Amino acid sequence: MAWVPAESAVEELMPRLLPVEPCDLTEGFDPSVPPRTPQEYLRRVQIEAAQCPDVVVAQIDPKKLKRKQSVNISLSGCQPAPEGYSPTLQWQQQQVAQFSTVRQNVNKHRSHWKSQQLDSNVTMPKSEDEEGWKKFCLGEKLCADGAVGPATNESPGIDYVQGRWLYALLACLEKPLLPEAHSLIRQLARRCSEVRLLVDSKDDERVPALNLLICLVSRYFDQRDLADEPS
Repeated sequence: MAWVPAESAVEELMPRLLPVEPCDLTEGFDPSVPPRTPQEYLRRVQIEAAQCPDVVVAQIDPKKLKRKQSVNISLSGCQPAPEGYSPTLQWQQQQVAQFSTVRQNVNKHRSHWKSQQLDSNVTMPKSEDEEGWKKFCLGEKLCADGAVGPATNESPGIDYVQGRWLYALLACLEKPLLPEAHSLIRQLARRCSEVRLLVDSKDDERVPALNLLICLVSRYFDQRDLADEPS
């Protein structure tokens, strides 16, 4: 007669995901011996499951946890805008409204835009260069040889053409955001705030463009902790 484990009260309340009927085995079945057939394997799993306690309590020493707690999480936002660089709330609301209209038009004509050629005036990463595309989406300047150039006072990173591409990419970004897209646009906003610090004059034409990208990420895509304080 085959060995049959007693049913647990927990199983009556929580049925097994894949119920398996008791297997018809010979009297010589030995659960301590490695299974030789699928039936013996299933029976061994049933026996091991029946021997597990219904409730397991872990004995944890809080003192050890405190000593080993060394994880630091940074939730840094954007760099505050220098005096006079921050846009007004009205300007930000206008940009969000206009951007919403652009996105509606893009969605309406999405099949048309998919067939358009890339702008030859901007250096784009190769299609298989995943890391290059991530850097491009973060506003990092691509050199002629495809290398990424650091932002400096002389070359503050995002230029006009690349800014247009970033705006277009945001316009095509579908909601709800995938986790990676969510992370990338937040990094983009932070990078724009860092580049803005390198611009010498608040009247520089790059300031509104940087403000615009920060505004769209923070206010349209609901990353409010990154938003500029209205001037």
